[in-house]
Amino acid sequence: MRYLALIYSEEVDPSTVSPEQMGEVMEAYNQFTKDARESGVMLGGEALQPTSTATSVRVKDGQTVTTDGPFAETREALGGYYLFKCKDLDEAIEWAARIPGARDGTIEVRPIMEFPDQDPGAGDGA
Repeated sequence: MRYLALIYSEEVDPSTVSPEQMGEVMEAYNQFTKDARESGVMLGGEALQPTSTATSVRVKDGQTVTTDGPFAETREALGGYYLFKCKDLDEAIEWAARIPGARDGTIEVRPIMEFPDQDPGAGDGA
């Protein structure tokens, strides 16, 4: 079964983080990504640009309405995701707990809805 692990954390201005701290964070994510790929559990994943680059899109009365930034003001923002293929939720949770962002943020694990007429490989990023 496929699971999406959404990485939420407090957004930090990169200029307030030392190169050493940024290097440690990137090293941890690079190692996690390598481990997840080598295990065969990782189907995809990406880091996202800051919420200041987001555009929210809604359709009201047939008109497309766009707003700069995210829809909700929250302390934690969606910073990236991993797409896993795991035997069950327990395995997905084990992998999510290893994501470096789980140490100071939240990882939301959600199963991907599978439809009977859907190609099993569709949308898996592989």
